[in-house]
Amino acid sequence: MKLLIVDDHAVVREGVAAMLRLAHADSDILQADNTETGLALSAAHADLDAVILDFAMPGRAGAVAIAAFGKARPDVPVIVLSASEDPADVQRALDAGALGYVPKSATPKTIILALGLVLAGEIYLPPFLMTQAASGGAAPDRRPKGLAGLTERQTEILKMLAAGLPNKTIANALRLSDKTVKAHVTAIFKALNVANRTQAANTARQAGLLGPGA
Repeated sequence: MKLLIVDDHAVVREGVAAMLRLAHADSDILQADNTETGLALSAAHADLDAVILDFAMPGRAGAVAIAAFGKARPDVPVIVLSASEDPADVQRALDAGALGYVPKSATPKTIILALGLVLAGEIYLPPFLMTQAASGGAAPDRRPKGLAGLTERQTEILKMLAAGLPNKTIANALRLSDKTVKAHVTAIFKALNVANRTQAANTARQAGLLGPGA
């Protein structure tokens, strides 16, 4: 596993890196203190698995930084690690393409859980949002955005995963590596703004991609 931590505070970067190495001894952790350096590292490492990004940094940051990573590496999921617990910031991060939002007050176990969920193609939201929704507050908007942003290959993979095929079967059928298929599935979830394969399949059905009765 190769991960990139982008945060302007060295203590935070080192702390998160140490925690990740404890959980995943074979992981390769890259570090950057700003968005520009992070983008350069993401371009230089084709095998990058995820970016853990501070939401508030000097220079290009927040939703702008998330969008920049999404444009440069649409195959690599972004997880926000932020001191902010403002639901509006969570919504801005999701709207910009982040697949996870973890407050810096979270436990190490929570950060590892969030990383695992995102790498599995899910979206991680902090518990305080669930509490807010339960008390009548507004939950983040994760409505599907449509299919216009998908490539021809991603549309093909969407049809196959909506038909219930696992990644390995899709990889064999299309003569792709498992990692390439996983990257495409992550990009599909991000483009459709969905959290899992079931939601992606529903979007495909609503768009008529699976044919009548599928």
